[in-house]
Amino acid sequence: MRLSCLQENLAKGLSIVGRAVASRSTLPVLANVMLATDKGQLKLSATNLEIGISCWIGAKVEQEGSITVPAKLLTDFVNSLPAERIDLRLDPETQTMNLKCARYESNIKGIDSNEFPIIATAADGEGAIKLDPTLLRDMIEHVVFSAATDESRPILTGVLVQFNEDNLTMAAADGYRLSVKSATVIENSHEMTEVVIPARALNELARVSGDQEDPIEVIITPARKQILFHLSNIDLVSQMIEGKFPDYQQIVPKGHTTRTIMETSSLLKAVKLSYLFARDSANIVKLQITPANEESPSGKLTITANSVESGDNKAELDAMVEGEGLQIAFNAKYLIDVLSVIDNPQVALETTTESSPGAVHPVGDDSFTHIIMPMHINR
Repeated sequence: MRLSCLQENLAKGLSIVGRAVASRSTLPVLANVMLATDKGQLKLSATNLEIGISCWIGAKVEQEGSITVPAKLLTDFVNSLPAERIDLRLDPETQTMNLKCARYESNIKGIDSNEFPIIATAADGEGAIKLDPTLLRDMIEHVVFSAATDESRPILTGVLVQFNEDNLTMAAADGYRLSVKSATVIENSHEMTEVVIPARALNELARVSGDQEDPIEVIITPARKQILFHLSNIDLVSQMIEGKFPDYQQIVPKGHTTRTIMETSSLLKAVKLSYLFARDSANIVKLQITPANEESPSGKLTITANSVESGDNKAELDAMVEGEGLQIAFNAKYLIDVLSVIDNPQVALETTTESSPGAVHPVGDDSFTHIIMPMHINR
């Protein structure tokens, strides 16, 4: 293999695939990134067997070939080079990659590319579903934070993705909260398809698709074991999580007795301040919802947090309250997570009792629902 490419292009490509490199593995080759010539370009690939990312960058290829080299060493070395042309040459007998850039030169020992796992490509599936990248990133942002990080229930570490004719729905839950986001996909018409994708894979998709303008093609492999996202110069492949995702519709409250509408930014700021004191007491913040009265013509929301060690905090917000007064407690971090992804200027909190789940909605937007379990208050 002999080729040349620009330092900035190689550095960018390595940063894209680098997050898929296995941090701990019994297979040494998984700590490597594969470099291979492909149709006049340089293809970079990395995988941890759960997700795989391939990226194509412009290169002048003089001789075909492939090799895998340690990802961290290569990335650190390339990032330290000047922004000039890099010449790469492989010695196939010693599996050593020679790199020259300006007045710098190194030899990096690699592992034969035949030992690198095969990563699925767009040609391995049929019937691509095309999605707008901005829409897809927005949906991922609204649900992925609710997925579980605890591996005790693997199905909850994933995001349920449902394609139903012209609708796309994503749902994630960790047992304490649930996020559901829906959207209409005009250019697609598909039969009902339901898959569970690891939350980490969707996070990576959102990261690598930042510059994408053309539609992202979604391809499910025939065995329904993997899902592939095809971008302009990037492919991301993920294993799917097997099992039945819980019926989240049963968790969504069918009604409410109190609806409290507030400014999103004001509520987020108040909860963040209370969180400074709630951190020492299981993140508990108490919300006292007060309907309109002589003192407050429209109603108010009082947020309090107490810490035996640090002290206490109290914040009052103007609110439009429909229904009965109520005191309820939530995990402050969970409230911050959901309020941080809501762009609408106003947000509604729908509640029933102090021990029933609360529902958070952007006012005027029915496409997003967040359900949050209350915390027990010691009276």
